[in-house]
Amino acid sequence: MSDPIRLGMVGGGEGAFIGQVHRIAARLDGRYRLLAGALSSRAEVARQSAKALGIAPDRAYTNFEHMAKVEAARADGIEAVAIVTPNHMHVAPAKAFLKAGIHVICDKPLASTLEDALDLAALQPANGARFLLTHNYTGYPMVRHARRMVSEGRLGQLRLVQVEYAQDWLTEPASNKQADWRTDPARSGAGGCIGDIGTHAYNLARFVSGLALDSLSADLTAFVPGRQVDDNVNMMLRFEGGAKGMLWTSQVAPGCENGLALRLYGDKGGLEWRQEDPNVLWFTGFGDAKQRLSRGASDANGDELGIRIPPGHPEGYLEAFATLYADFADVIRNGTDLALLPTLDDGVEGMRFIQAALKSSLADGKWTPLG
Repeated sequence: MSDPIRLGMVGGGEGAFIGQVHRIAARLDGRYRLLAGALSSRAEVARQSAKALGIAPDRAYTNFEHMAKVEAARADGIEAVAIVTPNHMHVAPAKAFLKAGIHVICDKPLASTLEDALDLAALQPANGARFLLTHNYTGYPMVRHARRMVSEGRLGQLRLVQVEYAQDWLTEPASNKQADWRTDPARSGAGGCIGDIGTHAYNLARFVSGLALDSLSADLTAFVPGRQVDDNVNMMLRFEGGAKGMLWTSQVAPGCENGLALRLYGDKGGLEWRQEDPNVLWFTGFGDAKQRLSRGASDANGDELGIRIPPGHPEGYLEAFATLYADFADVIRNGTDLALLPTLDDGVEGMRFIQAALKSSLADGKWTPLG
């Protein structure tokens, strides 16, 4: 194995949930080593967080632009950076590091506005720097196997796509580090639940089905009094080629912890997958008994699935995240393609999806093209 990729991080300081997830994912397979960071916009928190992570004082930055400039000039500077800030602070750091020729790993959604996303997409990175968007659910082995089954025609012509992502943690007014920025349109963007987890549901449906969205009809609601962004979304989907779909995403559904689920139905069969039981995929050929397919068994194997341990030893959220990091390490080190990885184009599409949903809902559910 080649030397670990020298990694930096923007955001992810003390009290940040997703920053710790990224750090675990980065080191799980030994492919990265965290060496630098601008971990908080507050200087003291940035320094304390860097110290706790073993980052040398001279590589604990309080400004991401300064970090990009200094690290790009160092002989041992970082090769990639993970951006784990709130949505409104994704684009500026991504531009700074891509311009410096440093690969970017960015949390989703890509931006807080479509305009910012398009501005980033128009950038020409220096030195062939690449971009990864961490739609981590695409890293689950059984999700990748489902995609393979669909592409092989096991379901026949797809007719129906149903996806949902339901949580309950914002059922009541909440004020904490995670809730505050997600319910603030200045930091999250105009979309709340639709941007936070709705984009995950949409990306999952697109990744597995391979279908392109034509138009949608959306109803976005803020059920909690005074909330400035949506906390529940009901949506109908029309795909190119004639397939139809439904998407429901909510953060006010009591009893739902992280209820991401996908169901696909074609003229030959159907598939079902749930994130809370991620090692299992249910397949039913029309007229046949339902089959339980498990990770690593039967034909549910192969290097592209990212399986690390034998069947019966559960793999989940952190491992799926790590699979994206490991695959991106191959892109960086070996120049492999991005076939199974979420890209900048996927990020722009996600922002188009959010904008179309907002526009449709404001027009009382009018069918709206993704455009």
